[in-house]
Amino acid sequence: MTRAFDNDWIGPGIVSLAAVITISLFRPAFLSSFNIFVLISAISVNMVIALGQLVIIGVGQMNLALGSIGGLAAISFVGLIEKQGVPVPVALVLALCIGVAAGMAGGYIIARTAISAFIITLAGLQVFKGINLGITEAQPFYGVPDVVKAFGTGSVLGPLPWLMVPMVICSLGMWYLFNRMRIGRHILALGSNPHAAELSGIDARATIIWAHSLSGLLAAVAGVMLAAKLQIGQPTIGDDWLISSFAAPVIGGAVLSGGRVS
Repeated sequence: MTRAFDNDWIGPGIVSLAAVITISLFRPAFLSSFNIFVLISAISVNMVIALGQLVIIGVGQMNLALGSIGGLAAISFVGLIEKQGVPVPVALVLALCIGVAAGMAGGYIIARTAISAFIITLAGLQVFKGINLGITEAQPFYGVPDVVKAFGTGSVLGPLPWLMVPMVICSLGMWYLFNRMRIGRHILALGSNPHAAELSGIDARATIIWAHSLSGLLAAVAGVMLAAKLQIGQPTIGDDWLISSFAAPVIGGAVLSGGRVS
C-alpha cells in the first residue's frame, strides 16, 4: 500500500476524483455525455502541450517558445490547405516538420553556444510569433476541411473524442521513450547531472537537440489538434500555453531542475 502511494499520479488522481465526485453531487449534469466529451477534448490538447514541455524539463531546461511553435504549425497546416490547396495528409506532415525544425533550431543554438535555454527560447518565441503574424497578417485562416473539423469535434466512441487518439499515442510514446529508449535515459541523465552524464560518454549536444526537436514535434501536434478543435487557423493559437505547459508536469511530479519526469 505504501509503495502504491509513492507513485506521482496517486495524489493528483485522488484530488481529481474527489473534485469530480463533489461537483457531480451539486451538479448532476457535470457527468453528462456532452460535458465528458468537452472535458476530454480539452484535456487531450493540454496533455500533448504538457508532454512537449515535459521532455525539456527532463533535460533540465525550459521551452518558452512551445506555444509559438504550436501556433506556427497550426496556421501553417490550415494555410497550406486554404491558400495552396495542399492535401490534408501532406499539410499535416509539413506542419509537423515545421515544428521539428523550429525545435531543432533552438536546440542547436543552445547546444552549440551554451547560452541559457531561457534566453534562446524566449527569443524563439518572438521570432516564431513574428513569422506567424507575418504569414496571417493577424487574420484567421478559415479554410479548415470538413474531415479536419470532423476529427476535431467528432467522437470515436460515445463521449470519447477523436482528439483523444493522438493524445494517447503521444503519451504512450513518451512513456516508451523514457522507460525503454536510450535517448530517454540520456535526457534524464543529462538533466540530473550534466557533468557526470558527459563523463559517462553521453553526447550532451545531441541529446539537447533531440529533446528540443521532440518538444517542437509535440507542440506542432497540439497546434494542429487545437486548429481542428476550433475549426479555424487562429493566429493566437499557443499564446496561452506557457503556464499550463509547466503546471501539468510539475503537479504530476516532474522536477524543474531536471532528471525526473512523471
